[in-house]
Amino acid sequence: MIRMLVAAPRSGSGKTTVACALLRALRDRGLAPCAFKCGPDYIDPMFHRAALGVESRNLDLFLCGADRLRAQFERACAGHGAAVIEGAMGYYDGVELSDRASAWWIADTLEVPALLVLNARGAGLSLAAEVRGMTAFRERSRIAGVLLNECAPALCRRLAPALERETGVPVLGCLPRLDGARIESRHLGLRTAQEIEDLDERLARLAAALAENVDWERLQRIFSCEKAFTMTEKQTLKYENVRIGIANDKAFCFTYFETLEALRDFGAEIVSFSPLEDAALPPRIAALYLPGGYPELYAQELSTNKSMVKSIKSAVLGGMPTVAECGGFLYLGASLCDPDGNAYPMVGVLPGRAADAGRLVRFGYETLRAEADSLLFRAGERVPAHEFHHWESDACGDGLCVEKGEKSWRCGFVSDTLYAAFPHLFFAGRPALAERFAAAARRFGGKHGVA
Repeated sequence: MIRMLVAAPRSGSGKTTVACALLRALRDRGLAPCAFKCGPDYIDPMFHRAALGVESRNLDLFLCGADRLRAQFERACAGHGAAVIEGAMGYYDGVELSDRASAWWIADTLEVPALLVLNARGAGLSLAAEVRGMTAFRERSRIAGVLLNECAPALCRRLAPALERETGVPVLGCLPRLDGARIESRHLGLRTAQEIEDLDERLARLAAALAENVDWERLQRIFSCEKAFTMTEKQTLKYENVRIGIANDKAFCFTYFETLEALRDFGAEIVSFSPLEDAALPPRIAALYLPGGYPELYAQELSTNKSMVKSIKSAVLGGMPTVAECGGFLYLGASLCDPDGNAYPMVGVLPGRAADAGRLVRFGYETLRAEADSLLFRAGERVPAHEFHHWESDACGDGLCVEKGEKSWRCGFVSDTLYAAFPHLFFAGRPALAERFAAAARRFGGKHGVA
């Protein structure tokens, strides 16, 4: 099986473009690849799934311990001929200016070789110094090959021997600059696959260019890996099925595949619905999950769908177990401004009024500390989480303590039936959260005759 982590010295080097081109090329070669993204990124895995039709998941050593990460990786690789892990930021960039939870830490934990992507524009032999620095920075750098991005094939043929002579690291080829094949971004990352016109054509061009300019025989030899971690078999328990409604549309699309998988492991039947287009919540659901996304871009449409607003308000006030993260949290508030500053009423079960803060707010990893029992947490627990948003609320709640380095603050609305806050959770890293949510849904369903 081919296994590789696509890394770079810094953001903006072309990791996503190269990873997508690799996945498309590997798919075209019949290897049925699966994809992964380092860190708490929702958009790239969603993009991999929608644009390339490949399974894609997250790997995050802050949100998930090493043993559980290995288990998730092996579980996801089963049945595939190739696995491509897309790094995040720079290869060694982790938490609080350390290498903790970095792409390198993941490569080392999984014992996966890394393909270093270097943007070759405006550089020559100086690239060798960059490669030597990257490989020498840690004793086990895991860097097994180099790919030159935005590099003309003729230049690559001249550069490759010199770089290999200076560094001892194989240069496997290049991806030329292709005008019109770029994958655009916006304030939270890549645009979703549905928003990019002629996306399939762009990806086909990228894959064809990569196929022509990479030594595939050499790449397969270097990145073929038979290493597999032996996992301890756990007793599989049977859980009574329960229906959980999960918002899934253009406004609410930030959902971890692993979170849904964790809920299914505890008996959940996932029922998708659209707060934008559906008139009401799905029938016979016993819990509600409102993930993050882009509700600010669709504030008017969400507000105008009054029957859905009424349905959700009735469910939450009626005690239906509800998890609402970031965008879902804003949707439950009093009002939400669109990018032009126009405010629209939302569900209104929470007091917050939200608007564009003009910057990233409380960006990054953090730890939630519970002081009392609630729907998801037990008193004294510390649960890893992350935030990534430009919109801010004037009522963020005070149900949990948030710790980040030497700083701390309060956030969130929590009760026996509710978690509503900006921080995103990763149920696969803390399966007890999924178990408690599913159990609460069963209790509610049994009480109200919907289980």
